Amino acid sequence: MQSMMLNSRSEAVKKQIKQGNVDLGFRMIVDLALDTKDAKAFQYVINHMQWQDEHLSDIDLINQKCLELIDKLETFPVIKTSEDEVLLNAQGIIKDFGSRKFSLGPIDLTIRAGDLFGLVGENGNGKTTLLRMLARDLELSSGSIDYPYIKGKESLYDIRTQLIYIPQRTPTWYGLVKDNLKFAAAHYGVAPKDNEATVLLMMIRFGLWKYRNYKWSELSSGYKMRFELARTFLRKPKLLLIDEPLSNLDIVSQKLIVEDLMMLGKSLVNPLGIVLSSQQLYEIEKISTDVIFLKNGTPTNMGYKASDGDSLIIEIEIDQDQHILKDALKSLNVTDINFNGGSYLVEINHCNVSQILMALANANIDVRYFRNVTNSTRRFF
Repeated sequence: MQSMMLNSRSEAVKKQIKQGNVDLGFRMIVDLALDTKDAKAFQYVINHMQWQDEHLSDIDLINQKCLELIDKLETFPVIKTSEDEVLLNAQGIIKDFGSRKFSLGPIDLTIRAGDLFGLVGENGNGKTTLLRMLARDLELSSGSIDYPYIKGKESLYDIRTQLIYIPQRTPTWYGLVKDNLKFAAAHYGVAPKDNEATVLLMMIRFGLWKYRNYKWSELSSGYKMRFELARTFLRKPKLLLIDEPLSNLDIVSQKLIVEDLMMLGKSLVNPLGIVLSSQQLYEIEKISTDVIFLKNGTPTNMGYKASDGDSLIIEIEIDQDQHILKDALKSLNVTDINFNGGSYLVEINHCNVSQILMALANANIDVRYFRNVTNSTRRFF
């Protein structure tokens, strides 16, 4: 570990603010404060939030105050933690349900600090089972899982102190958002003098500031998930396993949740490993270190991002029939065209995206949707 200042990261945050990306920039500002672990830095952000509530219409002034806030945070030292730390190492793990005629695995998996693994597949293919195995909620039929972040005896209690599993359906809680988070912070060892500032900052980070006096029944599904994440990050986990956190969320909320997980997982002082299951392939693939694709309990494309570069697989939606598409691409080395009822999957050898787009344009084909899915699990569905 090494002591450093926040200047290198703060320049990137300032750039976002100056370019008008205030929402993203402010979340990055909160992350700068979190990395200081200093309640005084937390209070700077809280004071800014209280001031901003009274000046929401003055965008230019808000931008100026954000830049001033970054300058204040730059003065705080941080202790950087290595992102290369191995947190989990699974070797040949299998779960055999016998009479249910379903078996998951074998799976080999290594998770390091800063990694975010997407876990995808149709329902019933073992995503939840794998998460529960990694969380030690289910016994393995064979194979082994080591947790190197645990020093000494690996009891289940030791493992689960820094490993958090969030199921798809989270339990009901009672009382107000802020009170629950203050209780959680106290339970996880936050000093009484720092409790208020720590909780307020975490609520700001997860967009709960305006909802701090709400009850569980008054929150939408998206904000209930934000509450769970706020409570989780108060615990400073090493490993986070989340089952379908994007289900029942609108597109904007999905985008914010995956961005937040990616950003917080790369924390300077507390980088963590994350495994996230979801049906939202596009959002997950954009931010994942790698993707685990399960089909009938078998990981069919671990390490899917590796590509030999010999072929492209393109997903296309057009109004024309398949024979017109074939004719448009006849000058290219097309090896396969499949129609899935909504779009075409086209595989082409020794070609680039520009050549495909040019061929479609020359044929006057009206393209409604176009995506390179060569390195995407989309092509398996």
